Amino acid sequence: MISVSESARQELKKILSSNVDNSYALLRLIDRGQGRLGLGIDIELPGDEVIEYEGSALLLVERRLATSLKGITIDTDDTAEGPQIVIQEIS
Repeated sequence: MISVSESARQELKKILSSNVDNSYALLRLIDRGQGRLGLGIDIELPGDEVIEYEGSALLLVERRLATSLKGITIDTDDTAEGPQIVIQEIS
């Protein structure tokens, strides 16, 4: 299972609200290959792991991807441009 920090949930909500106007669309964590992950916009599919914030669905993760990412935390890192989403492996 993937862990998402409170600050990352807040930042993901900002990203979602500023980029999506369809109430059924959510952010989706996607495998971009070669160990890289990214965010996309999609609707919930059967079997998705759903991460919520303040009682609303926020982030979707396909079950197979979620299983392969055990020990992963999505967090934020403060940069000069503002908070950035980062993925950390917890050992």
